[in-house]
Formats: sequence, C-alpha cells, structure tokens
Amino acid sequence: MDQPTGCPLDIDQLRAVRRSLAGQVLHTAQWTNDPLSELFGVSLQLKLENLQRTGSFKIRGATRKIASLQERGEARGGVVAASAGNHAQGVARAAGQAGLPCTVVMPVSAPLTKIDACRGLGAEVILEGDTLEAAAVRARAIAEAEGLAFLHPYDDWDIIAGQASCGLEMFEDAPDMTVAIVPLGGGGLISGIGLALKAQNPAIRLVGVQTEAVAPYRRYLTDGVLEPVPAGAHTIADGIRVKQPGQLTRQVIASHVDQIVTVDDNAIAEAMVLLLERTRTIGEGAGVVGLAALMQRRIALAPDDRVVCVISGGNVDMGLVGRSIDYGLASSGRLTSIAVTIPDVPGHLLGLLREVAGLGMNVRHVEHRRGELHVPVGKTEVILQVETRDAAHQRELLHHFARQGLPARNLLDG
Repeated sequence: MDQPTGCPLDIDQLRAVRRSLAGQVLHTAQWTNDPLSELFGVSLQLKLENLQRTGSFKIRGATRKIASLQERGEARGGVVAASAGNHAQGVARAAGQAGLPCTVVMPVSAPLTKIDACRGLGAEVILEGDTLEAAAVRARAIAEAEGLAFLHPYDDWDIIAGQASCGLEMFEDAPDMTVAIVPLGGGGLISGIGLALKAQNPAIRLVGVQTEAVAPYRRYLTDGVLEPVPAGAHTIADGIRVKQPGQLTRQVIASHVDQIVTVDDNAIAEAMVLLLERTRTIGEGAGVVGLAALMQRRIALAPDDRVVCVISGGNVDMGLVGRSIDYGLASSGRLTSIAVTIPDVPGHLLGLLREVAGLGMNVRHVEHRRGELHVPVGKTEVILQVETRDAAHQRELLHHFARQGLPARNLLDG
C-alpha cells in the first residue's frame, strides 16, 4: 500500500519505535471474547487499551515524542500539551519518566478524574476554554512564551509512530484478523494502527468510529470534505470530541481507512454496560465506540470475519459511571420508570409491589405523588423505577396494569 505524501514511517521504523517503548508501555491484553463473538456472529477479540498505563493508548505516542525530542535536544525546558485528559496523562507520565517539567492545558469541562490524575503525575494543570481547540491555543502560547516543547495530541509523526505500536501488537496477537475497529477522534490512533496493519496485510479492513454528535470525518472517505461540528455539540465520548482533524492524520485516513461510521450516546452508554458485564473492565465513552458500532450493526461483517475491536481507554469520571450505566440499562430496556395510579388506601401499594415482583422484576425506587392536578382525589400516583429483562418485559408490566384497570405509563417513552 502506498504511503501518504510526506509520511516518513515504514514498517521497519515502526518496529524500531515499538522496541524503544519496551518497559515503558504495556503490551495490553487481547483475547477472543466468546459471549460477544456469539452475540455478534463473528470471532471477536478486544484490544484492551483501557488496561494500559495511565488508562489509555495515549502514553504510547507521548513516550515516543518525548524520547524523540530528547534525542534532538529540544525539550530541556520541559513540555506542554493540550488535552481533554488522556493525552495529558500520557504526557505527564512520560515527562515524569524522562525527568522533564510538564504543563497540561485542559478544557474547563475535562473530567475531574483526569484532572486529578494529571496532577498526581506531577504535571501543572491549567484549565482553559470549553473546547480542546481553545485549550490548544493557550498551550501553544505558553510553549512560545516559556520556550517549552508543545506536544500535539495526534497531528505529529512521532505521536503516530508511538500509537502504531498498538497496531503491531494487534497483528502479532491476531495475524489472521480481517477487520480492525478503532475509535476515531483526531486520528492519531487509527493512523498509527492503519500504518502498522496495512504494511503487513493490506487486505485488513480498517473501520473508524466517531460519535454522532462530533463527526467531522462522517463523509470524508466519499467526498473528501470535513463536516463542520456545531459549537455546542456534546457527547459522553469526550475523548474523541475533536472538531479540527489534523493535516497528517487525514492523509493517512484517506489512504488507509476503509470505512467510517458513527454511533449515538445511547449506543455508547449501552456499550459501556456491555463491556463491564462481559470483561469486568471499565471503558470510557470514547473507548467503547467500536463496541457500540458492533451493537448497532453499523459494520457489515461476514460469519468468517475475524475482528479486533480496540477499547482505547478507561478513564471515565466515576460520577459519570453510575449515570452511564443507568442510561445504558434504560436504553437497552433493562431499566424503566413506570407511573401507575392506584387508590390511596392502605394495602394497595404493598399489593402493587407484590404484583411487580411476581412478574420477575425488581423495584429499585418508589415515589408517591399526591395532590397534583392530574391525580384524581382519593388516588395516588406511584412512580416505580423497575429493573426488567428487556423492552418486551416492560410492555408485559404495562399490559398487566391495564388488565386490572390501573392507569399506567412508561415515563421513558418518547
């Protein structure tokens, strides 16, 4: 496969970079997950970069970049980076290992978990702006004013070469793979993986996954145009909320990526739940978009395909974990809130709860509403938060109430 114009990286150089990272980054776990393989009808391996040092693949590129700077004598004063969190953590750890001062500029909306992690790794953290792009402007200004080396999170050949070590591991652990599914934000990871995989087997199909709300690459492979991202675009996949793709990465994407798909936040939350259930590991929103794409059947696969899906990170804000789990459970039909009106007399609530339990459901929370205009006098509206098997199970509950003449509605519908 032809190299992108100006790309200085061939397979021998990528292998040399990987050797230089030995001892500093982990060769992360990758194995066939039998329940998920059965669910999706293909052989599926998960590349668990959420188990990498600093909790994401980003340490690969950061470590390589800092080593390259030191080789050229260009990082004596220290380094500065802009990041929503994972790149910042990778840079902070790599700088600490190299004995260099480190400053990271993060959007004010960056998860507290990632902010604290950077500080714990010895970095000075500056919060600036609402977007990664605004943080990058501040970081570049600091670099120029203080004579620091600026580390771009993705648009840099050294960064891409470091991320390629993930692709080399993937191929080593699954040389017969036919499809690779990779989260796509700025494009550093998919560029590195693409260079590593396609150099060894050009027939491997490389699929990038973006979040529906922030998808500048949505139609890039068909018309070469980057889609503008609305200023207020929001997604729980903050790690790939990148509005300005790089110049280098888009070259590699154009020549090495075969398909780009998008997934919404509902699917991402469901994928977080599925990963936790099937692997007992946590993936952040950006890290599980590939799994979400499989769940939504966005990628056409043949029964004999051998798929490797990258779980790129696990640095999710713990405050978001519970909300995401509930969101994912509700989206998949396993958690709902039902409003049912019953006579406001002793014993009726107990009977109601017994009926729900008799249908094999678990009541998580109960709330009463009395005295509201839509509730008749002598009645009470009871809000039941109920754990169910699926959407059909929820409909069974509503039908059960209807047969008894009890007005009920699913509060999550519509």
